[in-house]
Amino acid sequence: MARTEYYDDPEAPEPNSLVVGMSAVVVDDRGRILMQRRTDNGLWALPGGGMDLTESVPQAAIREVREETGYDVEVTGMVGLYTDARHIIAYTDGEVRRQFNVCLTAHVVGGSLAVSDESTDVRWISPDEFEELPMHDTQRLRIGHFLDGTVSPYIGYVGNPAG
Repeated sequence: MARTEYYDDPEAPEPNSLVVGMSAVVVDDRGRILMQRRTDNGLWALPGGGMDLTESVPQAAIREVREETGYDVEVTGMVGLYTDARHIIAYTDGEVRRQFNVCLTAHVVGGSLAVSDESTDVRWISPDEFEELPMHDTQRLRIGHFLDGTVSPYIGYVGNPAG
């Protein structure tokens, strides 16, 4: 199923769902970040996805990282909450979502690198390589907040809720 991401685009379709999503900045001992190239839009992204009704936030992040990369991780902290209503994701099945994303930090405790059916490539990326990778601006924002090393988590876009 393909997807199209819109950001602050007046031509974006109206959302028909709100999804709680998880993403994780998984870092190795060399400071590289685990990334995947998504099959649904061809862009590089942090591992992550929707939270199941039976999961906690960390459980969902751990499951998503395992499913998408083959690694078992331990959650170590939080990058932020990403709740910008200007970001809309449209899927070919008709779902048009606004996504509430909780971005956590984690490190590998087991498993081995594997590509899933949701990705065409999974690899460790050094911070100096991010500028050359095709990725959505929302991914760059999360990675940038992590790399900034701010102690307090980002809590979302604060602006005029009507526009």
